[in-house]
Amino acid sequence: MAPRVILIRHAQALHNVDNKSHLASIHDPPLSDLGAEQCVALRQSLRDRLDGPSLNPSEIAIIASPMRRTLQTAQLATDWLTERGVKIVADASWQENSAKPCDTGSPITAMKAEFPDVDFETVDPVWPDKTTPAGGRYAYTRTAILARGKRCIEELSHRPEKLVLVISHSGFLRVGMTGYWWMNADYRIFDFEHAASGELRLRQDESTLSGGLGLSWKDPVELGSDLPEEDPDASTDQP
Repeated sequence: MAPRVILIRHAQALHNVDNKSHLASIHDPPLSDLGAEQCVALRQSLRDRLDGPSLNPSEIAIIASPMRRTLQTAQLATDWLTERGVKIVADASWQENSAKPCDTGSPITAMKAEFPDVDFETVDPVWPDKTTPAGGRYAYTRTAILARGKRCIEELSHRPEKLVLVISHSGFLRVGMTGYWWMNADYRIFDFEHAASGELRLRQDESTLSGGLGLSWKDPVELGSDLPEEDPDASTDQP
């Protein structure tokens, strides 16, 4: 049976502050002070919703984009699970869309030193490249991002756990996977279903249509919208 999935957007990072475009030049930015505070509310909401006598840590997985802001969010918001033995596993498939500095990760050697408790063993060896032919599967193009989204959905559906928490980015979650907006540190809950065409897709739980914290827009957008056919110099991680 496919797991239930909680998709989480990272808390506010430095490049999200005040919606200033020049901040996109910050490479792999960390959380802001406000972002760290947002993780407190995210942590409490997740724990209120999930924790209880029936919670079995062996039936839970935590996956995160290998970027600094997502790993920090994962550590701050899911420590009540990692303290019970659930490992945070980094996965390059969940990184943000564009190739701007703010959306480009740091070498795994550096991230291992900064996040020693995170499992980086299965991160794609091409990380953090997404501009050369070798990193083409992560390119900022409509074809590559939609293919990556389908791949993530398929891989999630085969997970053995009953619950999977994923900490990722607004652009990829919105236009690459689900068609919904996330504000910083908000989350949405999904189950799997097959469309009339037979395609596997995610169906959102009605309780999170405005986000689990009620911070996000309810109206959906078209998958692949605003994504270029070729890789431009643009960022998709909104404030």
